[in-house]
Amino acid sequence: GGAIAMGHPLGATGAIIIGTLLDELERRDLSTGLATLCIASGMGAATIIERV
Repeated sequence: GGAIAMGHPLGATGAIIIGTLLDELERRDLSTGLATLCIASGMGAATIIERV
């Protein structure tokens, strides 16, 4: 689902997904995570996060 399905404004969706990923990495004591984001118009982005 998109921003409306998540219950958040469009501009905040990426920040919420990244924030949730960071919280889960810490909670599960993991070192790397991957987040995929819709940019619109059929484009997308993938972000790899590493805890150091």
